[in-house]
Amino acid sequence: MSGMCGRFIAFEGGEGAGKSTQARLLAETLRARGLTVVVTREPGGTPGAEAIRNLLLNPPGEGWPPQAEALLFAAARADHVAHLIRPALARGDWVICDRFVDSSRAYQGGAGNLGDHAIAALHAFGSDGLRPDRVILLEADEAALAERLVVRGAEADAIEGRPAAYHRAVAAAFRAMAEADAAGFARIDAVGSPEEIQARILTAIADLLP
Repeated sequence: MSGMCGRFIAFEGGEGAGKSTQARLLAETLRARGLTVVVTREPGGTPGAEAIRNLLLNPPGEGWPPQAEALLFAAARADHVAHLIRPALARGDWVICDRFVDSSRAYQGGAGNLGDHAIAALHAFGSDGLRPDRVILLEADEAALAERLVVRGAEADAIEGRPAAYHRAVAAAFRAMAEADAAGFARIDAVGSPEEIQARILTAIADLLP
């Protein structure tokens, strides 16, 4: 669990769901209420984890096999948790993270067919099984997300560029996780203006606010 006062919020969802935008907007709103907020991302957030991020998203050679990919994500997360997330929570800060362990569960465990148990075991070893206080799962249909990616015009990285069937499997894994842990997840309709989506998120975390 997180520290006495600090809160840990993770944003999850498929490519193009708007996680980065909503993480930034939430941080701005919380800071306006006088809270100290750390915004971070996975893989990344610390120098060591950012170095691993580059290996994951721009892999050398033919790319990483699923097991190696899962180990790299777990290593990046272990560094991130030890050097940034836990110290921030211990100070009483709010931590808002763009992706956390549930992305590994959905991408490597679900779509990558490694299974949830393997990812959970890596997380238990690497990060002592740390869980967010609330996971904000941004959901939208496949066509809406695909359109956003086209509008964004960003060049796909090694994971974004995987086939549609892979990303459908990711979405299905996220749905299954949220259904199995209704208290831990807030499922948010990611269609609408950024302000409309932010209002849904604030309602979903109202019980955590001081």
